[in-house]
Amino acid sequence: MTCAHCASSVHDEVGSIAGVTAVDVDLSTGMVTVESDNPVDNDALKAAVEEAGYQLAG
Repeated sequence: MTCAHCASSVHDEVGSIAGVTAVDVDLSTGMVTVESDNPVDNDALKAAVEEAGYQLAG
């Protein structure tokens, strides 16, 4: 990610996953921290990040 718009896209897509209560995107590291009521399905998380135009690194 290279700009605030990139981070915002990831934030919005991940934030739309059912049960997600908070999303923090660190633009400098590319790390996304997710808080949720229940465990988040990895496939849903991957799909949201890919919808924003990025790939999960780990």
